[in-house]
Amino acid sequence: MTAAQRQVVFINAAHTFTHYCLLILATAVLAMVTQDRATFGGDYGPILALGTAMFVTYGLGALPMGWLADRVGRRALMTAFFLGTGFFMAAAGFMDGPVAIGVALGLMGCFAAIYHPIGTAVLVEAAGDRVGRAMGINGVFGNLGVASAPVVTAFVAAALGWRWAFIIPGVACMAVGLLYMREPDFDAVKAGGGARPFAEIPPSVVRRAVLILMSIAAVSGLVFNAFTLLLPKLMQERLADSPDLLPVVGLLAFLATLCGGLTQFTVGNIIDRTTLKRVFMPLGIAVVPALFALSFLDGWLVLPLAGIVAACVFGQVTVNETMTARYVAPPLRAKLYSVRFTIGFMGAAVASPLIGFLHEATGSLAVAMLVLGGFAMVTLVCAFAFPDRPEELKPELWARAPEFAEARRPAALPAE
Repeated sequence: MTAAQRQVVFINAAHTFTHYCLLILATAVLAMVTQDRATFGGDYGPILALGTAMFVTYGLGALPMGWLADRVGRRALMTAFFLGTGFFMAAAGFMDGPVAIGVALGLMGCFAAIYHPIGTAVLVEAAGDRVGRAMGINGVFGNLGVASAPVVTAFVAAALGWRWAFIIPGVACMAVGLLYMREPDFDAVKAGGGARPFAEIPPSVVRRAVLILMSIAAVSGLVFNAFTLLLPKLMQERLADSPDLLPVVGLLAFLATLCGGLTQFTVGNIIDRTTLKRVFMPLGIAVVPALFALSFLDGWLVLPLAGIVAACVFGQVTVNETMTARYVAPPLRAKLYSVRFTIGFMGAAVASPLIGFLHEATGSLAVAMLVLGGFAMVTLVCAFAFPDRPEELKPELWARAPEFAEARRPAALPAE
């Protein structure tokens, strides 16, 4: 493989570990309340809230990553991602009390925060001209982490105990990090990736795109994280409400999120052939009624509807990440990814206590689904407002954009 291809492989693996590690607790909690009731008690909400520190550090930690990359290099940061995330993921399995587990998960979140701002920037440069396709494939790997976390955690927790559900993937993540340490620093131009020059885009268009992108980040981060967190519990409540059916819960959650992975691959290929808005709009329109329907439906209809929500939510992630690649110049991407993911992950940090509180207060996930549907409507409004420019597909046309022509037009002389 070329240097660029090897980078893509490691970045895709990092994406899988990122989303996997963040969702272990969401399923492990179902085993913790039955296997270790004396330590953790029997209530779902308070134990799920142990992940709050993890998501807070995950969100805040993304902010300085662009600045750090300029000083220590992206390779050093990605190495720290693999080794640090893996170590504290495994450490959580050795902790004996709720506070200690919360601390271990919080430290894991600090290292997991490296991936999105740094890994995504590296991926865009290594992908060359096929950014949409690379984002779609990368999204599939991230979705693999989301989809496999509940099913693998459920089976491991049922067979070996909840502690091994943290230890085994933690060791695997560190092992990949040791392999990545052998990789030299990656230069996109020398390696043959990302060589096409970035066309100048009218500042007014960039400002509009970035403003909408940040608004989307704040809302979509909450919806994405909340849905992936509550999915195992949703399947348990509506389809498999028995401690003996924990592996079935994990399998159902896996099937639902698998739809998200298939959509990300499809969206990634479509993005390279059309404008972002034309892909974003159908996803934004479909997710709102599906979330509202999940607030009251029961039985097997829940599974296909959850699959639709997963497809829309995960598909939107691929669109959002490609927005930055199309509208922001390469030197600023890592910094903007840092800001964007910080905003998104701070919204995501609210998801764990919000879902826990709403479930504790109402005894079900019905109200939580209604709240997520309301936030999804905000994303839909942002999709309507996003630019729909053919120059996205042919960047050389930006030089003839009407905004540039307007800026170059001489001011009218005052009348005599």
